Amino acid sequence: MRTVAEHLSACLEIAQAAAPLDVVLLDAVGCVLAEDVVAAFDLPAAELAALDGYAVSSEEIASASPESPVHLSVVDTLRAGDVRPARLVRRSAVLIDSGAPLPAGADAVVPWADTDRGDSRVSLSAPVEPGANVRHCAEDVAEGATVLPAGSRLSARHIALLAALGRYRVKVHPAPRVVIVSIGDELVEPGRPAEPGDVFDANGHALACAVTDSGGQPFRVSAVPDELRALQETIEDQLVRADVLITTGGLSTGQGDTVKAVLSPLGSVRFDSVAMSPGRQLGLGSVEGTPIFCLPGDPVSAQIAFETFVRPVLRQIAGWSGLHRTSLPATVTAGWTSHAGMREFVPVHLTGAPSRGYTAEPTAEPGSTHLLGLAGANAIAVVPEDTRKVVVGDTLHCLLLDA
Repeated sequence: MRTVAEHLSACLEIAQAAAPLDVVLLDAVGCVLAEDVVAAFDLPAAELAALDGYAVSSEEIASASPESPVHLSVVDTLRAGDVRPARLVRRSAVLIDSGAPLPAGADAVVPWADTDRGDSRVSLSAPVEPGANVRHCAEDVAEGATVLPAGSRLSARHIALLAALGRYRVKVHPAPRVVIVSIGDELVEPGRPAEPGDVFDANGHALACAVTDSGGQPFRVSAVPDELRALQETIEDQLVRADVLITTGGLSTGQGDTVKAVLSPLGSVRFDSVAMSPGRQLGLGSVEGTPIFCLPGDPVSAQIAFETFVRPVLRQIAGWSGLHRTSLPATVTAGWTSHAGMREFVPVHLTGAPSRGYTAEPTAEPGSTHLLGLAGANAIAVVPEDTRKVVVGDTLHCLLLDA
């Protein structure tokens, strides 16, 4: 029997980070950068007006007051993107839009709303400091600066920076394409009529969402019956588009469980009992070079196994530096007997704060596999293999599900 640590190590060994791809910005969202992004120019590239108003020499209006306003001639108008040369002459101002380059001789912008809004002549009743309402050259980004290091996960705010710096393409670790195959004669699609003995396919939907949350791109296949040829054809068909293949169900020793029979001749897939609860029977290997993970059919066991073994692998393929869920120590509110030699995973509801500590309350009977309990949890408490008794007040490390 493998330990959890041994099985996780084996999982991480078969799936390394994907080779970087050069993609357009819209395809880079959610991906991890595979290169340092260095600014090719200053941002802004020139002195710009930070708002609509009048570009002035602050020295010329230093004496302005409501009782003694300063009057300036409006000698030009500048729009954003205007590149023609412009210059202030003595006792003059330029009407300027936000984002337009400051004319030579100007060192400040008076807000349009703080003037009499004159077209040919403007009245100013208050002084401004040098640099007021001006976006200075390179104040945002300096040429040659590393603005996004390799390993950054790209979101909309990062795309804005890349686009502003003129980048249309960027090198990233692509999100892994993950095919999910649910197996079982009893499985029917949610929303369709169910006969006695039918079970709705919870795993296909749940694991597809879990793949997305892990940074992967899921492809869910309709449930496949416990029939050798049907499962073999499905797996062979799906290998074309899969970077990772996940099966769920079909792992017990009862008749009709086909995963081992199908995968053994197709590739190098090993099936082991793993010292964990819930779960235990898992498959791991590759088919035609594609990593494959065989998870239990029980929905709670499948999700715990995904969190423990598959999620870190998907993040590794996608280039993440942090592979695992954030963990916090918490005091448990209930006691229970844990399985000897097993690492136990118990859904809990975590409350508290860093200043006063955290409390973990089981959301279902420890050792059970109740979907309602898992749905009500925001963390998974981990009981070490050498712990037989969990006592009220004990501290367990809890993996945060919503972080």
